[in-house]
Amino acid sequence: MTYFSYIYFEIKSTFEMNDPQHFEKDLAEIRSLMEKSAKFISLSGLSGILAGVYALMGSAAAYYLVGMPISRMEYNDGAVMDTSIAVKLGVIAVIVLVASVVTGLSMSARKAKKQGGEFWNTTSKKLVVDLAIPLVTGGIFILLMVDQGRFSLVAPACLVFYGLALINASSHLFDEVRYLGYSEIILGLIATAFLGYSLLFWTIGFGLFHVFYGAIMFRKYDR
Repeated sequence: MTYFSYIYFEIKSTFEMNDPQHFEKDLAEIRSLMEKSAKFISLSGLSGILAGVYALMGSAAAYYLVGMPISRMEYNDGAVMDTSIAVKLGVIAVIVLVASVVTGLSMSARKAKKQGGEFWNTTSKKLVVDLAIPLVTGGIFILLMVDQGRFSLVAPACLVFYGLALINASSHLFDEVRYLGYSEIILGLIATAFLGYSLLFWTIGFGLFHVFYGAIMFRKYDR
């Protein structure tokens, strides 16, 4: 039993000894406040949409750099093994990542300020740790794959480890984030079976999925 659950049941027991019906509404409000205190409610759905847009733009740049017009969204290992192209793809990936992180942080901080709360608190610190463990592990795994020349596994690995990170941190976030994590893992496993279309799956996972789930979150929590 968590600390918050313990406090909740203690309060509930005290209230039930008096007038259960009278305090039922108060209990519901207390439980809601405790749940919110354990979640990072400042996450912006619009930042998810923009992250998806950035990924789509990055995918388009990578497509024209590596695959166009031969591969039709297939991943061309031979082209990526060219050092200059690999460096350019790495730059594109870093730009997309940095843009997404900066956008997410700035919009979440703005939302927290608007709500009258703190952006950097105990919950956000736990969130960073829970996200970092699978992401750092996945990053090391991907670097090892690149070092061995297994470029076709990079996109599936990105999707799977990103999904694991989202699920690992989902207790501090909205339920939609957990569903996004499941979607990323499933898509990553499918991409592993169709390595020739890694760029396509990467585009769907980091582009379309972010736009879709971000739009849902924006409609439910940002308005």
